[in-house]
Amino acid sequence: MDVAVYRPGELPGADRSAWTALQSRAPALGSPQLANPFLSPEFAEAVDRCRGGVRVAVLHQEGRPAAFLPFQRSALGIGRAVGLGVSDAQGLVHLPGFGWDARELLRACGLSVLEFDHLVAGQQPFETASSVRHASPVIDVDQGFEAYLAGLRARSPKFTRTTLAKERKLGRDVGPVRYVHDERDPAALPALMRWKSAQYRRTGRSDRFAQPWIVRLLRHLFHTRTDSFAGLLSVLYAGERPVAAHFGLRSDAVLGCWFPAYDPQFAKFSPGLVLHLRMAQAAAAESMAYLDLGRGAKDYKDSLKTRELTVSEGWVMRPHPVALGHRARRAPVRALRNAVLARPELFASADRVLKQWGRLRSGGGDSSATRR
Repeated sequence: MDVAVYRPGELPGADRSAWTALQSRAPALGSPQLANPFLSPEFAEAVDRCRGGVRVAVLHQEGRPAAFLPFQRSALGIGRAVGLGVSDAQGLVHLPGFGWDARELLRACGLSVLEFDHLVAGQQPFETASSVRHASPVIDVDQGFEAYLAGLRARSPKFTRTTLAKERKLGRDVGPVRYVHDERDPAALPALMRWKSAQYRRTGRSDRFAQPWIVRLLRHLFHTRTDSFAGLLSVLYAGERPVAAHFGLRSDAVLGCWFPAYDPQFAKFSPGLVLHLRMAQAAAAESMAYLDLGRGAKDYKDSLKTRELTVSEGWVMRPHPVALGHRARRAPVRALRNAVLARPELFASADRVLKQWGRLRSGGGDSSATRR
């Protein structure tokens, strides 16, 4: 296996262009999951700039680049998918039919283990007996927004009718509803992060924006724009007031939904749901294929989705003491969390405890908000 490893900023221009072209062609080649913006060179570069430690393995076939694997590497040779914990798509971006040996690739990258939590489909060499699969709901808009809305009405007539009625009521009670798909006002991004941080606290979750590197990452991606990639901030206004917002990543074909939130003062109007319908409409108008809502079971995702993709969680390793030690530390925690998520009665109890803790931590108040 011919493998060269680079820092993202040192990747040869020809290889970077081949990576982008491979992603752009992925839907036509039968692998639309590889078009996800979290698998792009721009995302790898942004994580390296804001956190460091990112490398890209370029796999060659007959002297030409055939596959690209972005990853993060510790000093001990522990590998993690780029942005593990915040990235919604991970894996090797490759040509159709390209095969690889996972252990040989790890050795070439100087890794004893590679951990992932959103491994996309078509990555069989990385899947092991210990891998756990999760559903990742999507909204298909490749047939146009009207076709999606008609299907939504057929599947969930009450939900659709109620959501559209709440949008009209929002316009009557607060002010004319206006949606900006690509908001360039930088003041809107801090507002979204404030809403999201407050939501994390209310619901007892760890505040991702308490981690400076994640804040830096969003700010950097907000200003990142290429022909095939952009950080996309979408905002729903009522009158002149922003009532809901979302920051995600877009490629040519996929809108990766990432950080949605809304002002809880307007919770009765379900502005988060209205926002997602407007996002779907705008994505369809731009001839995108689908919106990836991200792994995790939530009522709003179940209501909006058209189908589900599958992503995997786990690790691939080669015989090495560091890999064995890493698995011994990580496996019990991951197994416990997945056991809770897999059993509705356990998840509901854990969720109630977190929300009670969140109310105590935030001094009470409404805990409702669209959750990532």
